Amino acid sequence: MSPVSMQAPVCLIDNGTDGRMSVQQGALQILEQIQEPVVVVAVVGLYRTGKSYLMNRLAGKQKGFALGGTIESKTKGIWMWCVPHPSKKGHTLVLLDTEGLGDVEKGDEKHDTWIFCLAVLLSSTLVYNSLGTIDNNALEKLQYVTELTEHIKVKSSKHDQTTELMRVFPSFVWTVRDFTLELELKGKPITADEYLENALKLKSGSSAEVMRQNQLRQGLRDFFAPRRCFTFDRPASAKNMRRMEELTDADLDSSFVEEAQKFCSYVFSNSKPKAMRGGLGVTGRMLGNLAETYVEAIRSGQVPCLESAVESLVMIQNGRAITDALQFYRSEMERWVRLPSETQEALSEIHAAAEKQAVDIFVRGSFNDHDHKYQLELMGSVLKEYEEWCGRNVEESRRVCRAVLSRVFAPLEEAVTGGAFMQPGGYKAFQTALDHAIHLYREEKGKGLLREEVLTDYLKDKSAVGENILAADRSLTEAQQRMEEEKRRREEVEQQQKLLEEQNRIQEQAILDQKRSMEVNERRMAEKMEEERQRAKEELERVLNAKLKEQEQSLEEGFKERARKLEEDLNKLKEEQKSEEPQGSSWLGTTGAVLENAGMMGAFVPGWTLPALGTAAVGKFLGWLGRGK
Repeated sequence: MSPVSMQAPVCLIDNGTDGRMSVQQGALQILEQIQEPVVVVAVVGLYRTGKSYLMNRLAGKQKGFALGGTIESKTKGIWMWCVPHPSKKGHTLVLLDTEGLGDVEKGDEKHDTWIFCLAVLLSSTLVYNSLGTIDNNALEKLQYVTELTEHIKVKSSKHDQTTELMRVFPSFVWTVRDFTLELELKGKPITADEYLENALKLKSGSSAEVMRQNQLRQGLRDFFAPRRCFTFDRPASAKNMRRMEELTDADLDSSFVEEAQKFCSYVFSNSKPKAMRGGLGVTGRMLGNLAETYVEAIRSGQVPCLESAVESLVMIQNGRAITDALQFYRSEMERWVRLPSETQEALSEIHAAAEKQAVDIFVRGSFNDHDHKYQLELMGSVLKEYEEWCGRNVEESRRVCRAVLSRVFAPLEEAVTGGAFMQPGGYKAFQTALDHAIHLYREEKGKGLLREEVLTDYLKDKSAVGENILAADRSLTEAQQRMEEEKRRREEVEQQQKLLEEQNRIQEQAILDQKRSMEVNERRMAEKMEEERQRAKEELERVLNAKLKEQEQSLEEGFKERARKLEEDLNKLKEEQKSEEPQGSSWLGTTGAVLENAGMMGAFVPGWTLPALGTAAVGKFLGWLGRGK
């Protein structure tokens, strides 16, 4: 599927005239098409602070998100723009521009809180945009941070979720527009990041006002890591600011353009793909489901819960992934299979190619299928489909073989019926005619798998005819009759051997099909689980490093009790890190159960049966894979 590239933004979450939020179907249909990982960048901030301009820069466009040139807030709800990621191949960059916070015309602070929470929940990088400087006044306008624990739950159970929130929250970028100060502290130059961290230092004292100010600073430090800051000069004159959409970089202040380029470069290089707790990657389709789940919780008066969202995604995404994969498998088999196939291998090769791609489709679309429940369901469904194809192949082969037999043996049948061979020398003539008919039958192409079985059954049915002709041929001595009888029996044994070889080839191919299916399924899921494990490891290391840095900073600032609590958090995280070592997969044992329930393809060939794999057979089968005893 080709990457989605929108020409303009669309509304993702609207707040209707009744003030109730709703997810827009048009946006969901766009996200539905994105089955690759998404990097989600959301911008929040006070209205009329130039948020939308930054998002247009990230989209690489002059126009897109509405800028407006008046005091009226232009963006309502949350708007979305999906473009191919400029530096991460196979990823889509999803830009979310949010309604300006603090719009006096709305008069609904609760609405602003939910907009902020949704931006946090949906993004992998959160950009907070403000004007002027980062001072107490600027921090006060970010009071939504202090309310996050009241409006977002990681798990349905009640416990301290501070550490958990940092694990699932996005990285944080503070962009300061129209910045006029010198970046220096105590007479020494500092970076924009150091400027931000200095502004977030906790204040000494125990008064209610100090505690209130520290609560917000603690929220930013506890929930968001890493944190970055970019300071922008005023981009143009007041007059030109009203027509920013028309200005090129040449019309803007050079230092503003330089900082904007640094900002975009940082976001492109450092923003991670959106993931849930444990490194579970999110596609565009999943992002749409998350938006629906969170908005529905808000509409119902509940608090969005990430654990519940994951449970919902598991059922929705994995069920859909099975459907998509199975539909693809069916379409590929219909497209390429021509029955009857000349060999079982020919049918098997088409099946293997279709199954491999179907597994890829499933794995890309699956979510949190760590116990392989849904993949095993797909595996069983594909096996059942393949068994049906094998059955149809056998029946078509039988039909074609019988038709060929009827045609090439017709002259012999007529001669036998007319008594042409019931005379001296008749047996030799019969054998010559029989050998000729068998030769013609074997020379005919396109008969499929059962060419020897159908012939064997036919010859067995007609064996009495040959015996009668031999007995009636008075031109042969007793010794000659015995020799002819022995020759006839040898030919029967040879024909039976050909039949066994034919059946063995089909049986061996059936076993190879199962071995290959297991290997494909196991390898592909192992790759995805390793990717998720690596992301979970990085997530844990990020939180550990952030907590360690926070502990050191708290000690420097003299907050020993806070440092002690952080030490407890660190110890828990380190224990978790030890327990998160890769565990052995139960994939093979579980797959054996699927094969045991499903049986094998041999049931379609009359006269022989490859039994369903029992416990001992599974052990032997896994031994062929190099994993059993």
